[in-house]
Amino acid sequence: MKNKPSENILYITGAGVSAESGIPTFRGRDGYWTIGSENYTPQEMATRHMYENNPTEFLRWYYHRFATYRNHGPNEVHYWLADKNLITQNIDGLDGKAGNKDYIAIHGRLDQMTLFHTQGDPVTVIDTPWDEIEDNDKKHDEKQIDNTKLNQQLLSLFSINQKPELDISYKPFVLLFDEYYTELYRISEAQERMQNADRIIFMGTSFSVNITQMALETAMEFEIPIEIVDPEPVEVRYRNIHYHRMTALKYIHLYG
Repeated sequence: MKNKPSENILYITGAGVSAESGIPTFRGRDGYWTIGSENYTPQEMATRHMYENNPTEFLRWYYHRFATYRNHGPNEVHYWLADKNLITQNIDGLDGKAGNKDYIAIHGRLDQMTLFHTQGDPVTVIDTPWDEIEDNDKKHDEKQIDNTKLNQQLLSLFSINQKPELDISYKPFVLLFDEYYTELYRISEAQERMQNADRIIFMGTSFSVNITQMALETAMEFEIPIEIVDPEPVEVRYRNIHYHRMTALKYIHLYG
């Protein structure tokens, strides 16, 4: 299915697109949301509540499950998407590394952080100086890592004494389970892109987060055709839909 030259196509990507770069998906056997800590489930770990009340546990889990993948590079799909109208659910930043200058990272980015603030308040996004704890990156076995040292480094990195303090401490720039979309995540711009699209193509997503539901509802309201690219796509009840039962990589080779 070739794209029309004048067509405004919006691509919405999920974890399946970054799997080719060696980054685990969220709900697969080795996914982020299937691997918790020794004491907490992933749904308990990835919350603002955990960050506020047990920052050491939160940051250590976040570091092992996300930050250790920050040096992975883009794959062919990311490069293909580099000049596309794009909203990604992924926080790996690979679309930016591939050259996309105006994509929306709707769930944040693991290479960035903000001051810990009340949700909705304006705040600046800055780079996270992960290199300050670079020594641990050389140890692939978590049992070899000096956790006491890592804990201290992480708390120092995010300017946390015992618990995070508003407008003093830092928080990873990532939307957590018990948080909501704000302008920090460019939600109004994302909604505008959805409404203005001539077609919406979903790639590698399980449709299990709010942004994909929002996009589906927008497509139905404005009668926008949609396509789903996934080897095992979620069945969606919408008449104007086309399924590509394949990986994103195969899709771009066939239709790119």
